Amino acid sequence: MTASYDTPVVLDRREGPHGEVVLRRHGALLQIIVNGCFLMDTSDGRSERLLVDAALAALDGRPAPDVLIGGLGVGFSLAHAAADTCWGRITVVERERAVVDWHRDGPLAALTAEALADPRTQIVESDLVHYVDETSTTFDALCLDIDNGPGWTVTEGNEGLYTPAGLASCARVLRPGGVLAVWSAQPSPDFEGSLRNVGFQQVRTEEIPVARGVPDVVHLAVRPG
Repeated sequence: MTASYDTPVVLDRREGPHGEVVLRRHGALLQIIVNGCFLMDTSDGRSERLLVDAALAALDGRPAPDVLIGGLGVGFSLAHAAADTCWGRITVVERERAVVDWHRDGPLAALTAEALADPRTQIVESDLVHYVDETSTTFDALCLDIDNGPGWTVTEGNEGLYTPAGLASCARVLRPGGVLAVWSAQPSPDFEGSLRNVGFQQVRTEEIPVARGVPDVVHLAVRPG
């Protein structure tokens, strides 16, 4: 029996260290579902591209800035960064082995094969919260898209990233004048306040209009220096 166009088809389902991760096809779209929560799909990508472009625009024109992308997802941010010769090293931190596999030799490979082959690209399989706490590597920009927003996390452990301690860790791995960009499914004035409270400057929010409901946003903040 052929599945209806409107019926999602599960392509892969895995149990990872943080719960269930599912890749499914819904018509022409590929969707990632984490613990039953819709995370993202291949329908648009405007906000993921803005995440990268806004971070680059907020930098001070330094040559070949290094960027950390938090969350591989469906690959829009990585592909967009790799398509821009302005970026230097592109490091992607992804904690789910399944997501990495789907890009390396699975259904998402068509979206990121060129970006993954780019010599500037490195994939780090790690939990982002732990990574920013422990790494000694520094970056010019952090582009984070691991949740539906600071107040709508995919897993409980991600909440630590948006606390004062987590934001301080983000600031620590940024070089002076570096930019933190955080994707969110809705604006968060409280998060803007948290960024200012830990010392970030030039805090602002850029909106991406959607067909209905509240706009997606990118929260931007600059480390002093």
